[in-house]
Amino acid sequence: MSLITNKKARFNYEILDTYVAGIELFGFEVKSLKAGQGSLEGAHITIRGGEAYVVGMFVPPYQPANTPKDYDPYRNRKLLLTKKEISELVSIDQKNRLTIVPLSVYNKGPKVKIDIATAKGKKKFDKRETLKKRDTEREIGRDFKDR
Repeated sequence: MSLITNKKARFNYEILDTYVAGIELFGFEVKSLKAGQGSLEGAHITIRGGEAYVVGMFVPPYQPANTPKDYDPYRNRKLLLTKKEISELVSIDQKNRLTIVPLSVYNKGPKVKIDIATAKGKKKFDKRETLKKRDTEREIGRDFKDR
C-alpha cells in the first residue's frame, strides 16, 4: 500500500532502473506518512560521502503542538542502501548524467520503504506525446465501455 507517490515523476522523466531503499525517519514523521500527509514533488536523491539522501521531501509534523520547535519538514533524510547499490548509483549518475528521483513511499510490514529510480528527463515533445497517448487510451476505453 502506497503512502505517498510522486505523480509527476513518470510524466517528467523516463524511468530506467528502480531501487528499493529504507528511509530514516522520526516517529512522528512515520505517523504523518501513514496518515497520508506529505509530498514527493520536487524531491530528488543526492549522494554525499558514500551515503544517499532524499532532498526536498515534505513531511509535515503529525501533531504540530508536540513536535520539536526546530523541526524542518523539508530536512534531508538518509536512505538505507547497500554499498554496492550506492556505488552503482554514483557511477550511473556521473557517467550518464541521469537524475535519481523518488517514486513512492510505502509500508512493508512495520518498515517504511521508498522506491527510487534513475531517470532521464523528458523533452517537451516527449511530454506532449505522453499526453496524446493517454488521451487515445482513454478514448478507446470509453468506446469499449459503451458497447
